[in-house]
Amino acid sequence: MKLDGRIVEYLESGKFICAFVYEDTGTRLRLFNQNSRETNLPLNRIIHYTSERITSSPSRDDITMILLKTAEERSRLAKIINLDEMWEIVSERSEETFGVDFLASLYFGADPSDDQSASFLRAVIGSRLYFKYKSGSIHVHSPETVAQIKLNQEKEQEQENFITTNSSALRRIWESAEPLQDWNDRTVTLQLLVDFYLFDKDAAGYDLARKLVKSAGLTGPHDIYHLLVKAGVWDKNENIPLLRLDIPTSFPESVMAEVQKIEPACGNDLIASGRRDFRNSPVFTIDGPATRDFDDALHIEKQGDNLLVGIHISDVGLAVKQGTALFNESLRRGTSIYFPEKPLTMLPPLLSEDKLSLIKGRERATLSFLVLLSPKAEILKFEIVRGVVAVKQQLTYQEADIMVRQNEKMAALANLSLLLRQRRVNNGALLLPMPELNISIKNDDFIEISRTEGDTPSRVLVSEFMILANTLGAQFVAEREAPGLFRCQPEPRQRIIDGFEKDIAKVLQQRKRLSPMSLLTTPKSHSGVGAPQYTTVTSPIRRLLDLIMQLQINYLVMGKGVLFSKKDMKHFGAIIQATLEKANQARYLRQRYWILKYLQTRKDERLPALVIESGPKRVHIFLEEFLLDADLPVNSSFRVTTGDTILVKIAKIDPLSNVFRLEW
Repeated sequence: MKLDGRIVEYLESGKFICAFVYEDTGTRLRLFNQNSRETNLPLNRIIHYTSERITSSPSRDDITMILLKTAEERSRLAKIINLDEMWEIVSERSEETFGVDFLASLYFGADPSDDQSASFLRAVIGSRLYFKYKSGSIHVHSPETVAQIKLNQEKEQEQENFITTNSSALRRIWESAEPLQDWNDRTVTLQLLVDFYLFDKDAAGYDLARKLVKSAGLTGPHDIYHLLVKAGVWDKNENIPLLRLDIPTSFPESVMAEVQKIEPACGNDLIASGRRDFRNSPVFTIDGPATRDFDDALHIEKQGDNLLVGIHISDVGLAVKQGTALFNESLRRGTSIYFPEKPLTMLPPLLSEDKLSLIKGRERATLSFLVLLSPKAEILKFEIVRGVVAVKQQLTYQEADIMVRQNEKMAALANLSLLLRQRRVNNGALLLPMPELNISIKNDDFIEISRTEGDTPSRVLVSEFMILANTLGAQFVAEREAPGLFRCQPEPRQRIIDGFEKDIAKVLQQRKRLSPMSLLTTPKSHSGVGAPQYTTVTSPIRRLLDLIMQLQINYLVMGKGVLFSKKDMKHFGAIIQATLEKANQARYLRQRYWILKYLQTRKDERLPALVIESGPKRVHIFLEEFLLDADLPVNSSFRVTTGDTILVKIAKIDPLSNVFRLEW
């Protein structure tokens, strides 16, 4: 049937539009609609057409008048149609599908007019509760479907009410920055915003939150963040990566209950249990001035022409045993994370900073590595024993650097550490020192950034003897063919330097070409360390890997065999890799946030940058003052090469968005 000259109806953006058909090509219609606009539509867009043509040749104004009058009449009729009554009548019939004209005739009487049929269709499409229009027919909903639709509509209405009420509350907070009184949905609403900001489309209430913030006008990139700060939910420098990565920030009650019951054993009781007594040995710690968790200590004594070095590690496994809530919490956390503003420790501070910490004057249980070294730092023999120490000195790196020049024993340790380092270099180790960045936050407003060199005598001393203990711990486990967790690293993809290098540009180039490290249950070489097998055992207060290996070594030392099977170690290894990945990402992003926050105060300055590499399109640079990598587009006006220092300017910086762009 050709539709030329007829009035048709179609939907556009949810609205019913009447139109006059100028031309029917068989597949498309050329129309003039009630809004005095010409348009082309495919036939399948038409939901109703009149049975009769307009035979005269009306003007456009006349057509517009006819269409508007028709639309008005159909809208009026649709409003008075009671679909509830109609559904009660037809739902009792066996049929499920009816024609539009048939249902209109039941309601309006026999031979309904075009306007009556079209208005009935409008009512059906507008309601969708009792009927559904599809492919030219009207389908009757079952009672079950009607009940479900009513329930959904009630929920939608509740949601609309929720959005209206709470978007208004959010707007008042945004504009006044004052907490509201008697806000019933406060907790639910603000949690919706928290989840939405952190997880976006992965948030459980994403759709509702999206509608809520749109209604409240909080559409800026970080409007939600700032509103949550105003509402007192977040700090003005909230650690977003920590929340986004779902890293635990508090300890469960079950863990704290165990911690309260733990008391460090008396030294004499520990000796009576078979531990070696080092309480009278000149044991000391070397750490940063802000360190509170001391898990490693050293001492040195002469044995003829040789030197015996004691590397004493807090025996954390004595308190954190497999199967305890403490152990399970360590599995959940995996590592301590040191943020600029405060640490997030693997173990509760009452343990890490007190009951297990090697604090000066306190008797503490240890796993002690006793290494007899020749004057040339050759390992003559070593043993691992369970010991007891009482630290005599708690030194900072700066104090230890002074003692290296003034104290014979400290000087001997420093000399041995240099020889040990050279021995590792001879075995293929790559020493790629980088300064340590110190970020100090005061009152959330004042940021201080400084650098500490990473290869001072005392830092090299501590580093080398910890590497020695870790290497010997791996050897101890490997020689007994016991399951372990070994850190392994193949040869670099490309060697740019050999051994030791201080040039930062070369250090960074070499670091980019290192092979990835892996954690295996059987030993393989570690090229970066220059060891045939390697693990870490010297920081059990801070790292799960060290705690696991300490527990395993302890069992072997006591002659009890192995505590953990290979299957256990694989399980632990997977946990460690997953938790470390999250921890490293959180640490990196948080440190970067504070650096960018600081650099906002210097955005108009020219900053010195070291050229690391220059490619055909990008120049890789490094801001040494902040240990910050960045890229610049190649500038034909500035020819640069590796090692050059250039001055750059901040083009755009946004700590919350992690945006940092530089320009020449």
